[in-house]
Amino acid sequence: MTASAALLVPLLAGSPACGGPAAEPKLQNVFTDAADEYHVPRSVLMGVSYLQSRWDSRPGAPSVAGGYGPMHLVDTRQAKAPATSPSGRAEGPAIAAGPSAAPLENASGNRSEQPADLRRAALLIGAPAGRLRTDAVANVRGGAALLAAVQRQLGKPLSTDPEDWWDAVARFSGTDDAASAATYADDVFSLIRQGAHRTTDAGERVTLPASPRVRPRAADAAKARRAKEVECPPELDCDWLGAPYVRTDDGSYGNHDLADRPRDQKIDYIVIHDTEAGLRSMLQTVQNPKEPSWHYSISSRDGHVTQHVRTKDMAWHAGNQMLNARSIGIEHEGFLKQPDTWYTEQMYRASARLVRYLAKKYDIPLDRQHILGHDNVPGPTASSIPAMHDDPGPFWDWRHYFDLLGAPLRATAEADSDMVTVLPDYAAHMPAFTGCAQAGTPCAPHGSSAVRLRTEPDASAPLVQDPGRHPGGEASTVDVDDLGSRVSAGQTFAVAGYEGDWTAIWYQGQRAWFKNAKDHPTAVGASGRMVTPKAGLSEVPVYGRALPEKDAYPEGVPEQPESPLPYHFLAGQRYATQSRLIGSHIDRSEFRDTPSPVVAGHEEWYEIQLGHRIAFVRASDVDVVESRGSGTTAGNAAPPRER
Repeated sequence: MTASAALLVPLLAGSPACGGPAAEPKLQNVFTDAADEYHVPRSVLMGVSYLQSRWDSRPGAPSVAGGYGPMHLVDTRQAKAPATSPSGRAEGPAIAAGPSAAPLENASGNRSEQPADLRRAALLIGAPAGRLRTDAVANVRGGAALLAAVQRQLGKPLSTDPEDWWDAVARFSGTDDAASAATYADDVFSLIRQGAHRTTDAGERVTLPASPRVRPRAADAAKARRAKEVECPPELDCDWLGAPYVRTDDGSYGNHDLADRPRDQKIDYIVIHDTEAGLRSMLQTVQNPKEPSWHYSISSRDGHVTQHVRTKDMAWHAGNQMLNARSIGIEHEGFLKQPDTWYTEQMYRASARLVRYLAKKYDIPLDRQHILGHDNVPGPTASSIPAMHDDPGPFWDWRHYFDLLGAPLRATAEADSDMVTVLPDYAAHMPAFTGCAQAGTPCAPHGSSAVRLRTEPDASAPLVQDPGRHPGGEASTVDVDDLGSRVSAGQTFAVAGYEGDWTAIWYQGQRAWFKNAKDHPTAVGASGRMVTPKAGLSEVPVYGRALPEKDAYPEGVPEQPESPLPYHFLAGQRYATQSRLIGSHIDRSEFRDTPSPVVAGHEEWYEIQLGHRIAFVRASDVDVVESRGSGTTAGNAAPPRER
């Protein structure tokens, strides 16, 4: 992970007005006071809190594990569980009351102790448990008291030296996996050494000053015990729960295909999903041969990783067979409409470690045309577009995720470049959405990776239309599931014009505008390559898959019909490209003991950022154009990155 310089001046609490009520203490000072009260180094307390919640309070709103407040103190009686349909598939989140709502087990059935116990913390500080769920001051005090209690249980002094607290921090993680506990402690101490700063959900700027003299703990020789099938970095808690490759009683088979990747087909993509179900339900689903499959599941509660399909084999996860053949699918436990409940820091970090490992193993570029959301996967045919998926949604923090990947999203050209990378400040950027609780109802304001597009440089102008998403001509909406008029952090587009504080990009064959003020930019200058129709061509067809040419299909393998997407790539328009590939196809029509052969063509294709989803164009139809912007950022700079 690339660290930006830490701010060294702490925020100070303002004085209350004379004669008025006392102001709520600033969180920065709350950490200082609680650390002093319970004799815990402030850097340790703040580092643990960042790993638990990124310092967000979310008063009264529990995570899936029943965790509350900046310290994510866990009250298992308030854990969340998904509501399920008669078929057993989750339809949406619901509160499960009573002691039965315990933390989820991992795939192997293990259950961890919970050092961050809210009710024990309440006893230690002499406060009602309810206060620790809603009051950040009490929550942080409770976390400090628990850390001190763990340190005493280990027989260690309440030292002022952060290095003396490594074992207590590892224990505080609550995992029974030694490798994962060590990784958690390493992350906390990495933050302590490097420092961190962030604006919280309450709008407070909080700073952990860097302590570069704090030394890392020597690497532990203990290795996680895991099944031989598991492909996972050693610092992650991973296990195996295999998806079935068997014939089914209806004459078909499930739920993935044997392959020999990357020898028979290069792996180009990693697709980020959310489950829209609880983990237990999804672990049952992936073992059903009549259901889809994916390669990995990641727990919201603790980032535990379970592998289901070997990466050399092809899982059925993307909704596009060509993408399935070239990708690895990772499911994250959660619901896109409740990110604060499900998209935990532990899950983000485990996912990023896994993706870094896979990207290095298979030489996959760490950019947004290769690390895709499920919502970026194109429909393989025009008719399939309305049914394509929307996860992980507009509240997945792509900017933070790429920081964790060690490939931070940033400007690579001057502000007036002919390409831009979408890059809103996630915490401060809160576009309006509806449909989180019920259709048409406004969602609560929330940070977002999504930027909305309009037909003119005016906030009152209509939203751009997506003829694939809405083939009946329906207007785009601000519904949280409607991708018809938005782009996402990290995606790069060709500029179609500038007007005042507004920037236009080429988007699905039309000029689409978004506000991009210099003092609050939502995009930054980018350099790279674009494609444009060859001279003499008025329009270039775009596709949802890159297929081999007709004469590449051997006898017995049915040729796949072409289905151009309902978008117009016209002369004079440009689209960013970061990938050139050869068309291919794998016939998935019968159960086999050996991998199906790959039909590889000779014709080359370019992957382009057509809209919210990627698309493909034939290389023979387009010319490649280099962007003119290649300098460093000036003027329209990105806001500071968060760690």
